[in-house]
Amino acid sequence: MTHQIRIVDVFTDKPLAGNQLAVVLDAKDIPVRLMQRIAHEMNFSETTFILPPENPAHAAKVRIFTPHVEMRFAGHPTIGTAWVLASEGLVPENVREFTLEETIGPVPVRGDGSMFWLTNPPLSFGDVFPHAQVAATLEIEESDIISNVPAQIVSTGNPLLFVALRDMAAVDKAMSDKERLAKLLHGGRAFGVYLFASVGENRLYSRMFSPDIPEDPASGSAGGPLGAFAVKYGLVPREPKVSLVSEQGTKMGRQSLLHIELTYGESKDVPERSEVGGSVMPVLSGTLSDFSASERGRSGATRHGARSPRPPLPTSSRWRTCI
Repeated sequence: MTHQIRIVDVFTDKPLAGNQLAVVLDAKDIPVRLMQRIAHEMNFSETTFILPPENPAHAAKVRIFTPHVEMRFAGHPTIGTAWVLASEGLVPENVREFTLEETIGPVPVRGDGSMFWLTNPPLSFGDVFPHAQVAATLEIEESDIISNVPAQIVSTGNPLLFVALRDMAAVDKAMSDKERLAKLLHGGRAFGVYLFASVGENRLYSRMFSPDIPEDPASGSAGGPLGAFAVKYGLVPREPKVSLVSEQGTKMGRQSLLHIELTYGESKDVPERSEVGGSVMPVLSGTLSDFSASERGRSGATRHGARSPRPPLPTSSRWRTCI
């Protein structure tokens, strides 16, 4: 059986920028192993698969895969998938707020004009890392890191190590090295390192490195933690409601703009609500080939104990450009 697939760019209002996402529609009959292989073939930072919701009050169940692993939650796949559901008429036209079921749990999303927003799961602060160790990993000087701001893990589902640098030049000169990053984050302490600098009033300039993804153009799940981290350590003024923008992906030629909204209550460190939003641009619409015969062949070889070669998946066909 073939499946419809869409490719969109997330966190951008310009074509061929932002963070790429592949979205496979009506994926209920695709085995999990094949989902992972398709994500590997697409080779974007994430690919999503839309399934019927377990709770009929929700819009859809969504499974998210990097080329290597399944994710419990991720930001740009959530926003991009919400946009695809709305644009394909898979949610009623007059419904602008709905819920997606992800592995982490229900994730509320809302449309607002040309943008979609997600509400992050609860936020928590974690371990602190020595500045010297972080600087060596990123190939920067320890003096490039703001001395009175700790390098600390913050998470709403995907733990990231946040590092505040002195200026945009320091952010741009940092280097991503898979082995050094894996050593720094050993044992899965965090998914990656998120480095940033303040470049204006409530404006941040950011990059994200991880052992699995050399550099991510836009990290939506980092938005809430980034904003809360910046407020906690005085890099962004604390207000009952904080609005800021993080520019990411520019260094790698895929500028992304992440809009972040934080609402504070009794806690001065942890917001009661954190949201991240952005625009989405359509890129490609097409049909994914039927891989069921290939999967049956792989299963049969496994049952008989054979080690069959792993052939490359055929290229998806019948693309329609819509940029």
